Amino acid sequence: MINYLQVENLTKSFGDNLLFEDISFGIADNQRVALIAKNGTGKTTLLNIIAGIEDYQGGTISFRRDLRIGYLNQNPDFPKELSVIDACLRTDNEAVRTIAAYEHCLMSEDQEGLDEILSQMDLHKAWDYETRIKQILGKLKITNLEQLIGELSGGQLKRVALANVLISEPDLLILDEPTNHLDLEMVEWLEDFLKRSTMALLMVTHDRYFLDRVCTNIMEIDHQGLFQYSGNYSYYLEKRQERIENWNAESDRTINLYKKELEWMRRQPQARAHKAKSRQESFYEIEERAKQRRNNDKVQLDVKASYLGSKIFEAKYVSKAYGDLKILDNFYYNFARYEKMGIVGKNGTGKSTFLKMLLGEVKPDKGSFDIGETVVFGYYSQDGLAFDEQMKVIDVVQDIAEVVDLGNGKKMTASQFLLHFLFTPETQYNYVYKLSGGEKRRLHLCTVLMRNPNFLVLDEPTNDLDIVTLNILEEYLQSFKGCVIVVSHDRYFMDKVVDHLMVFKGDAELKDFPGNYTDYREWNELMEDQEKEEKKQESRTKNQEPKQQSAVSSQQSAIKKKLTFKEKQEFESLEEEILQLEKEKTDIESQLASGSLSADEIIKASQRHAEIINRIDDKTMRWMELSEI
Repeated sequence: MINYLQVENLTKSFGDNLLFEDISFGIADNQRVALIAKNGTGKTTLLNIIAGIEDYQGGTISFRRDLRIGYLNQNPDFPKELSVIDACLRTDNEAVRTIAAYEHCLMSEDQEGLDEILSQMDLHKAWDYETRIKQILGKLKITNLEQLIGELSGGQLKRVALANVLISEPDLLILDEPTNHLDLEMVEWLEDFLKRSTMALLMVTHDRYFLDRVCTNIMEIDHQGLFQYSGNYSYYLEKRQERIENWNAESDRTINLYKKELEWMRRQPQARAHKAKSRQESFYEIEERAKQRRNNDKVQLDVKASYLGSKIFEAKYVSKAYGDLKILDNFYYNFARYEKMGIVGKNGTGKSTFLKMLLGEVKPDKGSFDIGETVVFGYYSQDGLAFDEQMKVIDVVQDIAEVVDLGNGKKMTASQFLLHFLFTPETQYNYVYKLSGGEKRRLHLCTVLMRNPNFLVLDEPTNDLDIVTLNILEEYLQSFKGCVIVVSHDRYFMDKVVDHLMVFKGDAELKDFPGNYTDYREWNELMEDQEKEEKKQESRTKNQEPKQQSAVSSQQSAIKKKLTFKEKQEFESLEEEILQLEKEKTDIESQLASGSLSADEIIKASQRHAEIINRIDDKTMRWMELSEI
């Protein structure tokens, strides 16, 4: 294996906040490494350090000579005046830059300079490269190539940035939350793309199915140290638990020793001062070790839900469209008490718009939503909460309530409530702008749940939350005494939480599927296979007559053991026709590569090329049938 990256004794802190200390690791070719840690413990910071964006206090970072690195930042930034195609193809790779010029030329009215660009495409052998680029752009639904970056939404920008790093084909690919803003189809395509790629990979993601299927190694930042596991996410879970249990067993022994030493310290004031300084120093080391018992700090989400009556909401023949884009068309649905619905579908099919109509933020074109009187919505928005960045964390929560009602007569102060969400007293008095993206998400979740909702509406709740928080949120939702609607591309999360799916297929077509996402995926694949088989059967039916003739010929040959005169003529004619078609195919390929054709001629030649290939296939199949007689 070739070592691409070597990190030795790396230390990083922000003031008194130590993120990690003396951590070391390496990444070699063909390794796909995931970095896991709780929010705010340095995942993105470590990626930024490796990418050269942030500095560090100690240690060394070395790369293989001439290593090409691609980095997908959590919040990508391109010049606003840049076009989408230029952002996607922004790289030092000369072939990719030539493709960018080619695409601009094709989209221009006069196509000036096309001949020169075509010759450059040949020179840099860019045609195969262009095919791969078109596949990436197509899979990520990047179609308006001349649109300006400044006009894009955050999700569109993230997909453009992802396309850019994939197209650049670096040796080492660094991805920070690559599945955010991707729909499920895109996530599954990206999984397959990375598994087949030869690029080394270092990434941060909360998508556990993605981790399990893509990664060969896991690294975890925990208590300022780094732990490494050679295996996927399932293997990591098993070995991490073993590590914690072993650590705690050692800590238990240390605690017993600590108690004895404490007893000795209290009993021997004179000896401490004069005769046993080394033992005294040893005591303080043991005390520190004893206090470091490892545990899985969890976000506690045991919050009361308001009383919920039998009537939840009724969607009464709702229609909604934006121009030609249909979201709902005469849609009726009666939501049941304690129902947990997952909503999936491609980006742009109207999932978030449906939630906003339910919440009254967007009005339907026709129809209405009849909401029950006892329903108290808790809305966790995909866009997050617009916090005042200059406020302190504790003030954000106290502005909502000084005291949180937990039910059964139990109450909790705002500060105590924040502690349950892993906000330490020190962090509570931090300004919001100092929080990581994941910590802001956790604070948003805190502000939603403390209002005691009985109907949770969650729009992409898993983005930027760490895996520990996700596990507890899943447990909470499973036992939540209320209703849930969740839009998410996180398949693992959906499988654990929802009772059924509402699938937005586009053009106002919705399907209510009774099961979780994995059930739906298996069913959908079965339907796709069935559809393919039906198309094959239809094709066989169209060609039934020629096949019947072939069958008759075969029966005759079984008696005669030779071709009829007519079949012999056809057989000899086929050989000549196939040779002529092969020659024409070669000639067209030479013309396409010459750079001498106009744009219209290129299109016509490409169409003829495809037609010839089909004819060659048909005639070759018939030739093979006759050759077996």
